[in-house]
Amino acid sequence: MGLFNFFTQEIAIDLGTANTLIIHNDEVVVNEPSIVALDRNNLKNVLAVGKKALMMHEKTHESIRTIRPLKDGVIADFNAAELMIRELIKMVYPKKPLFPPSWRMMICIPSSITEVEKRAVRDSAEQAGAKEVYLIHEPMAAALGIGIDVEEPVGNMIIDIGGGTTGITVIALAGIVCDQSIRIAGDEFTADIMEALRRYHSLLIGERTAEQIKINIGAAMKDLDNPPDDIPVNGRDLVTGIPKQIMVSYQEIAEALDKSIFKIEEAILKALEMTPPELAADIYRRGLYLTGGGALLRGLDKRLSQKIKLPVHVADDPLKSVVRGTGLALKNYEHYPFVMR
Repeated sequence: MGLFNFFTQEIAIDLGTANTLIIHNDEVVVNEPSIVALDRNNLKNVLAVGKKALMMHEKTHESIRTIRPLKDGVIADFNAAELMIRELIKMVYPKKPLFPPSWRMMICIPSSITEVEKRAVRDSAEQAGAKEVYLIHEPMAAALGIGIDVEEPVGNMIIDIGGGTTGITVIALAGIVCDQSIRIAGDEFTADIMEALRRYHSLLIGERTAEQIKINIGAAMKDLDNPPDDIPVNGRDLVTGIPKQIMVSYQEIAEALDKSIFKIEEAILKALEMTPPELAADIYRRGLYLTGGGALLRGLDKRLSQKIKLPVHVADDPLKSVVRGTGLALKNYEHYPFVMR
């Protein structure tokens, strides 16, 4: 068995709608967008994955196809997902090892996932070369990654705003007490920005440009303490059909995102209503924890704490807290009861 253990390598994967991260030996070795570019004539042929494929996204001709295999936090295109996982795992060892290791993988999944979708994650990991696959719910992983002791009898509320879904979860005693999941998150914000520019400036922009706007000047409130500068945005004029450039301010973006953020606030209030009173008392003392890429939106923590009147803490590195927690859970996977075999 000793020899076998030598060949078994452990990796923790955060398979997200927008980004996929892999931790190996306690460090993040892969942090790539969840997108893959395939050859249309031979769909088994991967042309690019991650950042390279994102460069091609929305700029392809008919023989290249870029696919985002995950929709709303779950696998939508099984084939592409398996190819993507396989290529990303190859990035862990850039040099091809003499004996390819057998992987012990832990993958995190949304807590609102169905059995069928869970099966899809497990199968695509096994197809990509995993010997053992463990699953863990994202809010649990996020709580571990933030540094919360999940096993104590104290309630914590974790709000994970990812690419496809926002999960609002109350955790106590190493289990999920109640959870709300809505399909409004990063992708929806991006769509809102595209729609707003189309409506108010009659400018057509692509998904990637909208994503860049969101990262550079995205905001949840119209009055920020240190506001970002206006940025130039290039796109196609819908009236003349000629490419043009406009200047966009963060206030416009805040207005565009207002509806979606309001829905997130509603979902948080709904989750708080479902919380048992003792845990609600704990949450009042501890506040809410924000994690996921959406937590980086400027002024979001301030806006939520004004609405809900509770302290809101943003995790240190919100994009990586889930994968860090997955890595911690993988280290002592026998010890934690919430790991799914």
